[in-house]
Amino acid sequence: MAKRLNSETTIGAVLQQIIQVNKLQPGMDEIDVREAWRQLMGNGVNTYTRNVVLKGSTLYVELGSSVLREELTHGKYKIVKMINEELGREVVKDVILR
Repeated sequence: MAKRLNSETTIGAVLQQIIQVNKLQPGMDEIDVREAWRQLMGNGVNTYTRNVVLKGSTLYVELGSSVLREELTHGKYKIVKMINEELGREVVKDVILR
C-alpha cells in the first residue's frame, strides 16, 4: 500500500522520495554533472567538448582538441573539486579525458 503524505510534506521531499524509490539518482547525477561541466568550463572548452558521460563516480569527457585535452589533464584534480562543489556533494572522483 502506498505511503500517505501529510499536508506538511514539501514538493522537494516528495520528488526526492520518488527519485530514491525508483532508483533514479544515477541518471539525475549524470544530468547534474553535464550541466555543471557546461557552466564551469565556459564557451571555449564547451566548443571542443563532444560528449560528457558519468559512469559510477568517473567522469568521461570526449574532447575534439588534443591540445585542450593536454591542458585540462594538468587540472583534473581541480575539475573534480569544482564539479563536486557545484553539486554540493561528492559525485565525481576521477576524470578521464579522451
